[in-house]
Amino acid sequence: MKVLLIVPAYNEEGSIEKTIESISKANYDYIIINDGSSDHTHAIIEKNNYNHIDLIFNLGIGGAVQTGYKYAFENNYDIAIQFDADGQHDVSYIDKLIDPIKNNKADLVIGSCFINKSSNNLRSSKIRRLGIHFLSNVIKLFSGKRIHDPTSGFRAANAKVIAKFANNYPQEYPEPVSNFEILRYSNLRIKEVPVKMNKRTAGKSSIHSWKTLYAALNVLLSIIIISIRRKSS
Repeated sequence: MKVLLIVPAYNEEGSIEKTIESISKANYDYIIINDGSSDHTHAIIEKNNYNHIDLIFNLGIGGAVQTGYKYAFENNYDIAIQFDADGQHDVSYIDKLIDPIKNNKADLVIGSCFINKSSNNLRSSKIRRLGIHFLSNVIKLFSGKRIHDPTSGFRAANAKVIAKFANNYPQEYPEPVSNFEILRYSNLRIKEVPVKMNKRTAGKSSIHSWKTLYAALNVLLSIIIISIRRKSS
């Protein structure tokens, strides 16, 4: 199977080289989506001749990742994996992530830190854990199925999901919203596998306590709007 790692990058000058080095050592294809970075990310990519697409301005995570899915679709990849540029995702878990797809047990596989306590080595704030638990309950309420880590960006998609995401992908809060849409409005299967996340190798996370609460409420609103639209169509 042809496997592609989609690496969205926005101002990741301190981590992009180490991330791509780990991917290259593992012998995976990759595509960096440089999302209008304003630091030296572009210069580092050019210097190292990394495979990449430059977006002319910052589209945000949804637009950047969808660009990667479009690339995967146009180049006939069987599996596409979202892989953060900041060093939090570990290539050693990729086999575990794609195994359910290879064995036809899932169409989308989520690398989860919250399936069991032993897999959650990366300590997150209490408010963030509450936000994730809240979103997990919201998705369960509206879809009838639970996802323990709905915000995880470490996901593997098969060809059916690649085609779906290349055509239509949420621009805001893409992981929980797209997870809900697949669970509720498709015959596609989602599976979670336990993974461990690393600490960021550089930079700072854009997720803060107040943003976690704001995002959780906006995801709830998005899911309600999607449900209403689907019922009326």
